[in-house]
Amino acid sequence: MKDLSVKLHSLELRNPVMTASGTFGYGWEYEDFVDLSKLGGIVVKATTGSHREGNPYPRMAETPHGMLNAIGLQNKGVDYFIKAIYPAISDFPTNVIVNVSGSTVEEYESVAEKINELEKIPAIELNISCPNVKEGGMAFGTSCASAQAVTRAVRKVYKKTLIVKLSPNVTSIVEIAKGVEDEGADSISLINTLLGMAIDVEKRKPVLSTITGGLSGPAIKPVALRMVWQVSQEVKIPVIGIGGISNASDAISFLLAGASAIQVGTANFIDPSVTMKIVAGIEDYLERHRIDSVKDLVGALDVS
Repeated sequence: MKDLSVKLHSLELRNPVMTASGTFGYGWEYEDFVDLSKLGGIVVKATTGSHREGNPYPRMAETPHGMLNAIGLQNKGVDYFIKAIYPAISDFPTNVIVNVSGSTVEEYESVAEKINELEKIPAIELNISCPNVKEGGMAFGTSCASAQAVTRAVRKVYKKTLIVKLSPNVTSIVEIAKGVEDEGADSISLINTLLGMAIDVEKRKPVLSTITGGLSGPAIKPVALRMVWQVSQEVKIPVIGIGGISNASDAISFLLAGASAIQVGTANFIDPSVTMKIVAGIEDYLERHRIDSVKDLVGALDVS
């Protein structure tokens, strides 16, 4: 047996394969397809301070080699999560990580503070791709100053592993990665979705009700891989790679580029058991290449 375990700050994962927020529900939706005990962790769907209905339909669209979504953080709020959802997922045999979202720094801070009290949630992932309503709607993650502000505020109230999820819709993702590291992030996950759109040419109208949405899936993998490689060269904290991972080869590419772990997103919709195949594929790769530990793959890209 090869050693598949990895560590993200104080968060210990049995293997580097996690699921991405918004693509795996709260975990129970996939129990018929996935042995949760064989996952490194699951990141549950976004949780905000209060109930959100999300955006009007249509809010999803298939694209070549990917999909667009504009769900709009639909959820029933953190208090409902604590009362109704947490008891049902707290005994899952894997790390359960909560994606925390908000429209103001204060909302992020409030949600994180409440999640901090939940004994069986060992980490949160800050979604800083949300619009900052106090700054004219610009996403927190597109400004280094605002990304740092929300990270700094949450770090003061959240005492466990703090992961910050970065937006790719920026000029320099390295600058923002270093900025949130300076403010106390324990790990960084990247990338969130790329901004895109689709048009129905017969109707001459946007396909999505919001006009633009987040592009995910295999089409974004080269961009994600490049950004993970760039960021991992410049920060000292662990990086989690996300973006178009559909098989073990994709996952290993991200590890070689510098990611300590990966998250699988859109591929869950195509094959609900894909994460199990990726875990098995990584183990097979280690066997074939006579590598004892998956940690030996992290950052092992030969660029000479």
